[in-house]
Amino acid sequence: MDDDKIIDLLFERSEQAIVELSKKYGTVLLKTAGNILNNKQDAEECVNDAYLVVWNSVPPKRPKKLLVYTCGIVQKLALKKYRTKSAQKRNGTFDLALEELEEFIPSNALVEDEALENELSKAVNEFLEKIKTADRIAFVKRYRLGESLTDIAGELHTTEHSISVRLYRIRKELKKFLIKEGFLNEK
Repeated sequence: MDDDKIIDLLFERSEQAIVELSKKYGTVLLKTAGNILNNKQDAEECVNDAYLVVWNSVPPKRPKKLLVYTCGIVQKLALKKYRTKSAQKRNGTFDLALEELEEFIPSNALVEDEALENELSKAVNEFLEKIKTADRIAFVKRYRLGESLTDIAGELHTTEHSISVRLYRIRKELKKFLIKEGFLNEK
């Protein structure tokens, strides 16, 4: 079923919408939460919570891209749960990905200020639209889906080192872009 039909079902308040959303995107949503949380039960809980958030927010919202919208919700819920549990144990892959981005994303944009978060998100999306497709894929897989360098390298048929270097260069370019757009101060 296509996204518009699922959204229409949500507007009709049909529970079938969640069934169809789960069929279409459940696997990628579980993988996203799992990459962050490193725990199958926690990931499943986040995805189920995300379905509830989607149910409660559509309508009135009408997302342009249902996967991006739902994946964003899953990521926020997983990050919240991750932060809660991070004092207890570490998820090396995701901790490393967060550390890689710390220098390039303004620290005050950690989801506390929704307006700033939306502006920053639009700016990052604008940046991503301008880079090569393979670079965009690597960036999204690493920083949106929380995938390991090994997994990304395998999917893009290259080496971990190549992906690491590529991501470093993308982060440098992103930093320049965010400075130019006024989100970061030049250091």
